[in-house]
Order: sequence, then structure tokens, then C-alpha cells
Amino acid sequence: MARYKPKAKKLRLAKKGKQTRWAPLWLVPKKNKGKKIVHPSRYTSKKRSWRRTKTKV
Repeated sequence: MARYKPKAKKLRLAKKGKQTRWAPLWLVPKKNKGKKIVHPSRYTSKKRSWRRTKTKV
């Protein structure tokens, strides 16, 4: 990728980076009602890795 990026592209990349973060830790017991302990990444809205799929931004 280029060293100097336009501001609009940086904003799009930042948005994509925020979408792939884990859900907050307090959300897991609330969703499961104390049944099973699961990883917080299960409850993220969009799962994407920089290796698997590209963003096309």
C-alpha cells in the first residue's frame, strides 16, 4: 500500500478496522444468560481478517 494515503481512504480503513473488533466483555454473559462461556468475537457484527478477505476500499 502507498505510504501517503488520502484522508477519505484512511477514514474508510479506520471504519473497517473498528467493525472487526471483539464485542465488549460485558455483553457475553448478558447474551448467554449465564449458560455457556464463549469468546467475545462470536458476537461481532462483521468478522473479517486482513488475510482472508479484502475490503476493496
